[in-house]
Amino acid sequence: MTPNPNFLIETPEVVTTMATTDPIALSSDLISEMLTGMRLRGVQYRRIQTGSSFGFSFEARPNHAHFYFLAVGSALLRTEDGTLYELSAGNAVLMPHGTAHQLLSGLDLAIQDISSFEVASLGDAVGAIDICPSQQETPGAILFHGCMEFDLGGMQGLSRLMPDVMMVDATGQRYPDLVSILTAMKREICSGRVGFAGVLARLADVVATMVVRGWVECGCDNAAGLVAALRDPRLAMGILALHRDPTHNWSVGELAAKCHISRSVFAERFQATIGTPPLRYATELRMQLAGQWLTQDRLHIEDVALRLGYHSQAAFSRAYKRVTGQPPGASRKKHRLAS
Repeated sequence: MTPNPNFLIETPEVVTTMATTDPIALSSDLISEMLTGMRLRGVQYRRIQTGSSFGFSFEARPNHAHFYFLAVGSALLRTEDGTLYELSAGNAVLMPHGTAHQLLSGLDLAIQDISSFEVASLGDAVGAIDICPSQQETPGAILFHGCMEFDLGGMQGLSRLMPDVMMVDATGQRYPDLVSILTAMKREICSGRVGFAGVLARLADVVATMVVRGWVECGCDNAAGLVAALRDPRLAMGILALHRDPTHNWSVGELAAKCHISRSVFAERFQATIGTPPLRYATELRMQLAGQWLTQDRLHIEDVALRLGYHSQAAFSRAYKRVTGQPPGASRKKHRLAS
């Protein structure tokens, strides 16, 4: 048989790849998979107008994200560890881990929990907090804040690698495509036109998605693990196959064939890069999907087990508990109480 010129011969000492593999195309496919699965659920947005001095605290919300857009004025964002971020008009911030933090106009100010302020409804899931004194001609700051469940679906492992604070600067050097959207947000938040609250909410969803995309495109700040695997042509096609069809009962051989390398090389490189064996990763991915079906879609445990190919509900429940640390019923109850 005539050797295929598009492939290199592989030996145990030399890991090889397809000569025609395009890492940029792979990256694009994987980013698309991630963004397609991204969900912002239970979003609650607030338009906040302040006086010249203010100090707000926001409690930790695990599995949630905070989003900010500062339209007017300036502010300091202080995280739990005391790190300060200076925000100016036009800045947007995504906090994907929902960590506790404070937003204030200056240091050493009295801090009030944001939930203690009265909220006036501006429409579905959008409210307004106005604490600008009536005698003050112009507000000290006008900002748009959102808190939502942050779910990347099958790519949820990627969210754990994200920094606590992802900030978009007003110059748009890292996110040039966002400048026009942020300009539109400022126009909507300041104009008060009919329906502005709904428009703001939709624009904020787009900004959050584009911030995540920009972070991935810029190399994920050189984060290790899954990100390194996504950028490795020897692993990327196998991971893409897993995420495209997580309910399939994959074997290591099948995944290695997707990457055109041997089973042993694929398994060794997968373990070294991601830190877990391929089939363990596949099982965790399936259980993440199962958790979504149980809590978000409210499917019966038996239906979830059948979707994932388990022959019995008991076998699925054992696998789910082994991965998540709790049985399916407890996971659903915990989510219902937190809602």
